[in-house]
Amino acid sequence: MPKPEVDPTATLDLRVDRTSPVPLYFQLSQQLEAAIEHGALTPGSLLGNEIELAGRLGLSRPTVRQAIQSLVDKGLLVRRRGVGTQVVHSQVKRPLELSSLYDDLEAAGQRPATSVVVNTVVPASAEVAAALGVAEGSEVHRVERLRLAHGEPMAYLVNHLPPGLLDLDTGQLEATGLYRLMRAAGITLHSARQSIGARGATAPEAERLGEAEGAPLLTMQRTTFDDTGRAVEFGDHIYRPSRYSFEFQLLVRP
Repeated sequence: MPKPEVDPTATLDLRVDRTSPVPLYFQLSQQLEAAIEHGALTPGSLLGNEIELAGRLGLSRPTVRQAIQSLVDKGLLVRRRGVGTQVVHSQVKRPLELSSLYDDLEAAGQRPATSVVVNTVVPASAEVAAALGVAEGSEVHRVERLRLAHGEPMAYLVNHLPPGLLDLDTGQLEATGLYRLMRAAGITLHSARQSIGARGATAPEAERLGEAEGAPLLTMQRTTFDDTGRAVEFGDHIYRPSRYSFEFQLLVRP
C-alpha cells in the first residue's frame, strides 16, 4: 500500500500570539507565506487537513480556513477538487534593475518556460519608431512571447528590435531569454528607460494569462540601450500581479 503523504506543515514551527492585536488568521497566513517564499513549502506540495492544522495550533477551523483562503486569493495556494490544497508558487519579486524576466525566474527557482506566439517583421508604429530611433513605417522585428513558471502563465511579452540586430530563432527564444541571446551576439546592454503602470486585462490578454477579463495587470514599458547609446530593444510587457511584483529601493536625499 502507498504510504500516506506527510503534511509538510507538520515540520514548520507555526505559532500564534493570542496577546497580539494582529488577527490570528493573518499571523498564520504570514507564516505560511514566508514558508512558501523561503522554500520550506515547495510548489506541488499538499497542505494537510484543516481540522488537524487547527487542532495542532489550537485554532478554530474557520480561522485556519480564512488564513488559507487569503493565500489562495494571492495565488500562492490552489484548491484542487479531489486533490486538496496545493502550493503553487511564491511570488517573483523583481528588483528595478536591467535584468530579464527569464533570469529573474531562474534566480527565484521558478523553472521558466516560453511559448513564442509571434516572431516576424512588421512596419514600425509611431511609438515603436520613436523608442528605437528609426523611421515610422520602416521594418522592425516583432516578437510576442508567453512566459510561464511551473507551467502557469506569468507574463505576456511584446518586444520590438531594430532589423538585423541579431538572429531571432524561435527555438532559441523558447529555450532562453532575449537578453541572453543579445549578450551571446556581442551586444553590451548598458542602460534602459522604463515605466511601470497598471490596467485591466483585455479579453485576449485574459485568455492568454488565465485571468478574468478586466482583471488588474501590471504593465511595463522599457527601451534598452547598448554601450554606444543605440536603442536595441523596446518592450511592452504585462504581468499577473498575483505572481509578480516590482521592488524599489528608495534613498533619502541629504
